[in-house]
Amino acid sequence: MSEEERREPGLNPGKSHKISPIAIANEKTDEEFIRDYIKPSQEWTTWTHPLTEKSYSLDFLSSHDLTKDDFRTCFGIIETTSGADYKNSSVGWHPGMKKKEMKSPDLRYILVKDDGGAVKGFTSLMPTFENHEPVLYCYEVHLLPELQGQVPSLLSIQLSGLGKHLMNQLITIAENIPSTKKVMLTCFTSNLNGLKFYEKLGFTKDDFSPRDRTLRGGKVVRPDYVILSRGTAHGGLDGELDDELKGMN
Repeated sequence: MSEEERREPGLNPGKSHKISPIAIANEKTDEEFIRDYIKPSQEWTTWTHPLTEKSYSLDFLSSHDLTKDDFRTCFGIIETTSGADYKNSSVGWHPGMKKKEMKSPDLRYILVKDDGGAVKGFTSLMPTFENHEPVLYCYEVHLLPELQGQVPSLLSIQLSGLGKHLMNQLITIAENIPSTKKVMLTCFTSNLNGLKFYEKLGFTKDDFSPRDRTLRGGKVVRPDYVILSRGTAHGGLDGELDDELKGMN
């Protein structure tokens, strides 16, 4: 679940005509993105299940490079793992809107594939702006039950280590894109195991997360989703961009 409707352009049209690091990141090819922001070791592209000892590969690619089969599989994984949460929420489940969001031009994917090339899980991400702040937004993170151990919940993603491995890649990317203030994501409040998982990774409720509303009759309406965030080490210092631009002059 994402907050794409609040996304702003990456190019800052201010008087200095500075190019935002977010815009620069979104212009990079997948190979450049991996080189500059993930800076992977050889181990990054593979993961072995601690219980079954099966090996899986991790592929990084842009939304427009997804094959039709992989796209359909990713959509099916979302429906399988989160369809009920969507249907039971005020957001509702709208397949057409979700598919359109999944094809957003600046969206990047990390696919988890078995040795036969079948997608078994994925995460999607986008360098973007939220509330005028440069952030890395995690749109999705989903794994099929076979990668979740014996417990069919998001908590078992953490226990298997793969969910944590995927989220660590997003954190690394955010740390390596200059000026990025935090990693953000949206989680249904009904997903208690997911909330625990993100909390263990250092995510907390973001200041812009929706708040409870009290109606005239005194009834309290609580939002069915929460926006979580995790700050970066550099805190999005604008001076990093200024120094970088000065060096180019």
